[in-house]
Amino acid sequence: MITPNDILLITGGTGSFGNATLARFLHTDLFREIRIFSRDEKKQDDMRQHYRNDKIKYYIGDVRDKRSLDNALRGVDYVFHAAALKQVPSCEFFPMEAVRTNVMGCENVLDSALENGVKNVVVLSTDKAVYPINAMGLSKALSEKVMVARSRNLNGSGTVFCGTRYGNVMASRGSVIPLLIDQIKSGQPLTLTDPNMTRFMMTLESAVDLVLFAFEHGSNGDIFVQKAPAATIDVLARALLGLYKASNPVSIIGTRHGEKLYETLVNREEMVKAIDMDAYFRIPADNRDLNYNKFFTEGEQKVAGSDDYTSHNTRQLDVEQTMELLLELESIRSDIAM
Repeated sequence: MITPNDILLITGGTGSFGNATLARFLHTDLFREIRIFSRDEKKQDDMRQHYRNDKIKYYIGDVRDKRSLDNALRGVDYVFHAAALKQVPSCEFFPMEAVRTNVMGCENVLDSALENGVKNVVVLSTDKAVYPINAMGLSKALSEKVMVARSRNLNGSGTVFCGTRYGNVMASRGSVIPLLIDQIKSGQPLTLTDPNMTRFMMTLESAVDLVLFAFEHGSNGDIFVQKAPAATIDVLARALLGLYKASNPVSIIGTRHGEKLYETLVNREEMVKAIDMDAYFRIPADNRDLNYNKFFTEGEQKVAGSDDYTSHNTRQLDVEQTMELLLELESIRSDIAM
């Protein structure tokens, strides 16, 4: 249970998720200190000037460098591990960079957290880690496997490692919504990859809720998924045009390197064992050991199959519903009020 005396550290804390977390906790009694760990000194200075709050402490470092993590994690109780290379095309061209940050960096965070007696680490993952076809998804799938593997040896340590998977977090840095808004404002054509492409739609506030749920309910190796609606790229574009009362033309540019037509948050093998927790799915770790002989002699439990949980078969939003969801974003409300 999080207490007012606990310290939270966010890796990649200058990003969208870090700012959403600060907005949630900065003026509450939870966490007496929030540490922002990232490698970009300019973004940290921008945050320092923006918030001007002594509750926030800033640490320059890189998850690739365990020494910088060891320094930042001293005395920390909770960790949101959000640092990642997440641009799909960039990771396609530089896959080893994705491995160094997303896989080896995750290992460094977990190892340093255990050595420093951290209570709980939540590793933030992505729908692209399920049935991965691109380097970004492959690297995040491996980071999940690293988390689960490390979690198997934590009994009695007082530390819990678990994870969360996200769909498209609306208006997060580098995502499609800010791009389309910029194109609308500048009068440019909206560049859509495939109008029929579907993506889960989650707000940043929901993303923070998911991490808190994992902190409160997670056991070692668990992965949590929030049930979320989805929309096609065409619906999203029409909703934005409607909100901004714009009529920009649309240009279909085709899918980019490594992109999928739809995303999957839970695969069918995981759905067999997933625990429905109302607004969330909890996917427990497979904690069988490597002594497979007993499974041959004792047999295995047969379970009926199940469908994947994807952005094609979740609740689909129409244009009006997508507009309502977009209006939950303060940046859009401010824009259209001007």
